[in-house]
Amino acid sequence: MSQPELLAAYFTLAGDVYPYGPDHVSPFSFQERVEAAAKAGYTGIGFFTDDVYANVERLGFPEMRRILDANGIRHVELEFLIDWFLDGERRTASDALRKSMLDAAEGLGARAIKIGPGVGADIDNPTEAELTPDIPLMQDAFAKLCQDAAKVGTSIAMELMPFGNVRTVDVGLAIVEGADQPNGGLDIDVWHITRGGNDYADLARIPAKYMTCVELNDARDKVNGTLWNDTAHHRQLCGEGDWDLKSFVENIRKTGFQGPWGVEIISAVHRKLPLDEAAARSFQTARALLD
Repeated sequence: MSQPELLAAYFTLAGDVYPYGPDHVSPFSFQERVEAAAKAGYTGIGFFTDDVYANVERLGFPEMRRILDANGIRHVELEFLIDWFLDGERRTASDALRKSMLDAAEGLGARAIKIGPGVGADIDNPTEAELTPDIPLMQDAFAKLCQDAAKVGTSIAMELMPFGNVRTVDVGLAIVEGADQPNGGLDIDVWHITRGGNDYADLARIPAKYMTCVELNDARDKVNGTLWNDTAHHRQLCGEGDWDLKSFVENIRKTGFQGPWGVEIISAVHRKLPLDEAAARSFQTARALLD
């Protein structure tokens, strides 16, 4: 049996940046990150939209594609779109980002665009209304987003989030099944699944066609501060936390998921490591889990 392919999610190799921080552009060059990923054994890599366009200005999409191809990086994922089903000013901003992400997906040949569920305007303090999903509205908006993505040859993966309005497998499935698009599915990140109180056994019943992205990491049983603080600063390498990751992987495999497996280490400790060390340690610990 061939070894599973691994994809380094953006913040795993981005260096000292973090979600909703002052800057999402990596201090490491595009080429440095791609080469470090390939050297470690990754065949995929993720990028944040701000970082993509900072590098488009320097390199252009054709040169970025050349660097990816030269290093055997076959899988690219982009992040992160929110507010795609709202209206008003938040939707206007989301639509501008949506266009940029679709253009980037086409330019880089991305396999998937990762999107959030509904989150709070203040992500650490969502209101009750922001946490309550309008499932028919989200089904319709998700379908339209998938149709736009199909035009540029990419897929849409909606992430379940414990501080968002889609926290459970059942709600996530209701949206993607209702949208019923061949290129639309879920992003199953073990951090969000675990902190959202989902039973890993529930993952096994997700139809394979909706298993678009999977992300591996680890953490302590006890949340460090708020959920947002925990997810943005205190994730750990696979096998270095408290979770039963073997059970998570076993249930993911029951769906028929073939990869690539994302590795997303968002950590105040990890982001300070030298790039090659961050790549090697994240790859080796995830590979050990999957072997």
